[in-house]
Amino acid sequence: MTEADIAAAHWGGRDLRLIRARENTVYQMRLPDGGLAALRLHREGYQAAAAIRSELWWCEALAGAGLPVPGPVPSASGEMLVGLDGGRHASAVRWLAGAPFGLAGVPLAGPAAERVARHRALGELVARVHRATDKLTLPKWFQRPRWDVEGLVGEAPLWGRFWDHPALERDEGAELGAARQFLRDQIGRHASAGGDFGLIHADVLRENVLMNEGALSLIDFDDSGFGFRLYDLGTVMSQSLYQADYVDLRDALAEGYGGQRAADVNMIEVFTLARTCASVGWTMPRVAAADPVHRGHIARAVMCFRKVAG
Repeated sequence: MTEADIAAAHWGGRDLRLIRARENTVYQMRLPDGGLAALRLHREGYQAAAAIRSELWWCEALAGAGLPVPGPVPSASGEMLVGLDGGRHASAVRWLAGAPFGLAGVPLAGPAAERVARHRALGELVARVHRATDKLTLPKWFQRPRWDVEGLVGEAPLWGRFWDHPALERDEGAELGAARQFLRDQIGRHASAGGDFGLIHADVLRENVLMNEGALSLIDFDDSGFGFRLYDLGTVMSQSLYQADYVDLRDALAEGYGGQRAADVNMIEVFTLARTCASVGWTMPRVAAADPVHRGHIARAVMCFRKVAG
């Protein structure tokens, strides 16, 4: 039996189908009641067991409040998180139907008005998640990473020192070093001014937003943590920097979010830059050195810095 088969057995799961192999290896599996779930084999050394349990607790609370997010499925023994013999952990969450909002590196499809409407709806959904979260009382054992100033641009950011990426040309290294200082200043002022801070998804990428008959749902809370709320909107926009209708999409996202919470367009731009820089750091330990994704992420971050700071 494979590790995935052994893990699935804890839920009585069958008919495994590989979906994704990134931070976690994710399979679709059929449960004994006939329903579907996403079986997740968690990457060793990325999130501690306590942090994964905290993520599952949050998703369960959000799903219980009526939010379209995947709630956890307890194993046959009642555990939300199962330890495997090889050292990895496994968990399962309810399968949500739908097609991805879009794909990384591919221009968004559909008429312009439809793209704008979808971004407005996504802004509303992110605001609902933030608002519902603020009503929760977190358990004392709750533990998640912090996407604060230090977590984004400190000496040891969560996703690595992007300004030290080995693929940087000399001038690019100088620019990303300047971007780091710019972000420290801007985010620091945002924090001092009382910028909204709390639990965030932290990875609202197109592939983590599902569309099903016009309704949106949000999946993959693996990177969630405590951070600035507008970072979630910046993450959305980081994938649309090359869209001709970028400004319209950004404004629609802010409008949808701001219908329930304040949205500062200038700070969305700052957090878009923060995400593009974080993504440069993310590639270093995860992507083969010759992969062109390194150069693509670096070029995007440099372009974004020139746009936002210039």
